[in-house]
Amino acid sequence: MRYLYASIFLWALLGVGLIIPNIADARPVSYPGGITLMLNNDNDKNTAHLHYSPTAKTSIGYKLEYWRDKELTLNAIQMNNLLKRWNKKDSQANLYLKSGLGIAHSDKGDFDNETQAAGFTGLAADWENRRFFTSYENRYTEAGDIDDFYSQSARVGWAPYEGDYGDLHTWLMLQVEHMPEAKDNVTVTPLIRLFKGVHMLEAGMNTRGEALFNYVLRY
Repeated sequence: MRYLYASIFLWALLGVGLIIPNIADARPVSYPGGITLMLNNDNDKNTAHLHYSPTAKTSIGYKLEYWRDKELTLNAIQMNNLLKRWNKKDSQANLYLKSGLGIAHSDKGDFDNETQAAGFTGLAADWENRRFFTSYENRYTEAGDIDDFYSQSARVGWAPYEGDYGDLHTWLMLQVEHMPEAKDNVTVTPLIRLFKGVHMLEAGMNTRGEALFNYVLRY
């Protein structure tokens, strides 16, 4: 039930972004033949994800995660599927399924130096126009006897100006993350997103003083 209440809260945050009436995001599926490298570092984990999109609706690649407090390393093959896209004249919305299968290695507690099969799955949704952005994502991770956990996050964003193609684009964003089992289970992070061409950079600091740094290269 606590997962349901938290989900309602984050979907409400998503709804705020939709009510606040250049689409370039760290999308899990690129154009056909596109390759994307994503490096993400936040308060919970360090992540590297390299994927290839054979079609405009599917991508497949390698995902490496290290969950610092859990001392858990996850190596997985991840597949992303575009379930639905809504193209409007001045905006776009997307719904994705993101799933992975691989192995987890623990360096903590009763499972120190143990490796087991692992997998995860979840939905991601976003809506965007040239001035406003909103997104929501959830995920359930199962790592055999080592661990299992649920996480979700939502964002709203605003672009202070509308840049032309090739310009440096700037977004001011607010991210809320929720992990029910964590001691501090809700994290709020103001951040700035900059992108130009095939490069995107995000940096911010959450309310506990922990840094967020993400980089995406798409080619």
